[in-house]
Order: sequence, then C-alpha cells, then structure tokens
Amino acid sequence: MTAEATPSLVEATGGPAQAGPSVRGPRARTRTAYLRYVAGKLGGAAVSLLAVLVTSFFLFRLIPGDPVKYMTGGRQVSAEQLANYRKEFGLDLPMWEQFTDYCGKALTGDLGTSYQFRAPVIDKITEALPNTLLLTGTAFVLYTALGIFIGTRSAWRNGGLSDRLNTGLALTLYSIPSFWLGLLLIIVFSVGMGPIPGLFPTGGMESGGKEGFAYVVDVAHHLVLPVVTLVAVEYGQTLLVTRSALLDEMGSDYLTTARAKGLRDDLVRRRHAVPNALLPTVTLIFINLGRTVAGVILVETVFSWPGLGGLFYQALSVPDLPLVQGLFFVFAAAVIVMNTLADLIYPLLDPRVGR
Repeated sequence: MTAEATPSLVEATGGPAQAGPSVRGPRARTRTAYLRYVAGKLGGAAVSLLAVLVTSFFLFRLIPGDPVKYMTGGRQVSAEQLANYRKEFGLDLPMWEQFTDYCGKALTGDLGTSYQFRAPVIDKITEALPNTLLLTGTAFVLYTALGIFIGTRSAWRNGGLSDRLNTGLALTLYSIPSFWLGLLLIIVFSVGMGPIPGLFPTGGMESGGKEGFAYVVDVAHHLVLPVVTLVAVEYGQTLLVTRSALLDEMGSDYLTTARAKGLRDDLVRRRHAVPNALLPTVTLIFINLGRTVAGVILVETVFSWPGLGGLFYQALSVPDLPLVQGLFFVFAAAVIVMNTLADLIYPLLDPRVGR
C-alpha cells in the first residue's frame, strides 16, 4: 500500500485504527463492583445497628421490676420522693419521648446514666472492657489456634482413630453448658476433691495487695480456670467448621494435580487445601472476635470476673435500664462490625466474591 493511499484509508475508516480493547475496562468494572459490594455491606450494617438501637430500648422495658424502688434501697419513702426519682431519670416522660431522647443521645455517644452506680454508662463500660478483653481475648487466641490446627489434621486423616477421637471430644465439650463446666472446675480444682488439692482461686481477678510482677502472676493464676472453661467449650465449633470446609476441598482437581507434580502431602495441605477452605472459618473467627467484646456472661458470673458479662448480669437484676441498654448495644455492635469486616475481607481471599 502506498503512502498516498494511507490518508484515504484513515478517512474511510473514520480515524486511526484502535490498538484493541482497553485493558482498564475489566479492572474498572471490578473496582466498581467491589465498591458497590462494600457500600451494600456498610449500608446493611448501619440498618442493623439502628435496629439494635430500637430493640435495646423496648426489649428491656419488658423486664419486671421497678428500678426506682431499687434505688431507694428498700427504705420507706414517700410518693413524692419516688416521683422526684422518676423525674430525675426521665422515667416520668411518655414512652415515645424517652425513646427519642435515648436515640438522640446514643447517636452522640451518650448511653445515659446508670441507676445503681450514678455514673455515665460509657464510663462503666470503659472500666470493665479491659478485664473482659483479657479473659475472652486470651481464650479466643487459644481456642481458634487449637480448633484450626486439630480441624485440619482431623480432616486430612478423615475416618482415622485420631479423627474420631477429636471429633467426638469436640462435640461432647461443645454440648456442655459453660456455666456447668465452670462450676465443675471450681469444685475439683479450687475447692479440691479427694486427692486433688485446691490449686486455683474460686473467683475474682486478683487477690489484692500485690504489685509488679507478683500482680501479673496473681492475675494469670485467677485467669486459668475461666480460660480453660471457654477454650474447652468453644474450640469444638472452630474444629468442626474447619474440618467440614477442608473435607469439601479434598476432592478438588487442583489437589490431585498438586500431588501428581510430586508435592509432599503436608505441603499440599498447608499451601493449597487449607487457604481455599478458610472462608467459612474466617466468618466464624470474626464472629467470635466480636463476641470477645461481649464477653461470656455466664462464665464471668460463675467466676466473679469483673468484666462486661458480669456487669450485664448485675444490671439485669435491678433492672438498671440505661446500663442494660448500653451493654446490649455494645455487644450487638461488636458482632455486627466484625461480621461486616469479614464480608469486606472475603473478596481479598476469594476474588469471585463481590463481583
């Protein structure tokens, strides 16, 4: 083709030839789909938090009991004094007005004032939160690591003696009520039974009067039994979910190909099978991570652990409505936030999610 024919060809085709489809098109569509996915998850989380806020207000007003009478300490008081107490805490207002006032303050971080402690609810939560995180956080790390490790081993040796023993033990412990196991451990290892002496404290977080390293050892000593209780009850769930997910992957063609290439069995499991089977386990891990903020009410109550779970039980017995509402909202919000984070991480683990 001559140089003179080139301009006419350009004019006939309406311009210079394109180099091909833009490589940015698929990437842009993927990014848009992911942003839409994130927006949907964040919107769902916001709606869930709003629903929890509404539920926490109305649900606990069904609890029998008069918090004003509790605040009087059983003393004989006049009707005028009771009316003053109700006015002080806004209990004399119509229900709709109490609700709008509660929602307005909650959106600004003000969860009200505790009836029994006469202190801001947020201060009581902040005070007890580190104790709960110490207990449930320690247990979370242990039972998650234990559940994933034993779950992968059991699935890889499916049907063997160790698999049957591990699965049976996990199912048995998971079905045991945590408070019952805690009481049993207190009887055996705190009070002592037969030849077994009392090795651990019956409850609380510290013995008092200790500082420095001695204080750390004392807290760790008090921590043993409640942590053992939580790990024994909770690790089975992680084990069973991990085992089930890995069993679903074991028949996949890519694992057969990896073995055919001569890769060691341990390497096939660790590098190929386990990462692809972790999606359900990641969901469970994040849900359990949210529950570490909520604590475990029964375990903290049995062991008199001064955390959010014990505080919630104490508030329910009054009922201390602002404290109960605030704790319920924090518990639910922690689970919702962690579940949302798990949803946002899914596309990083499996690119097919969110497209």
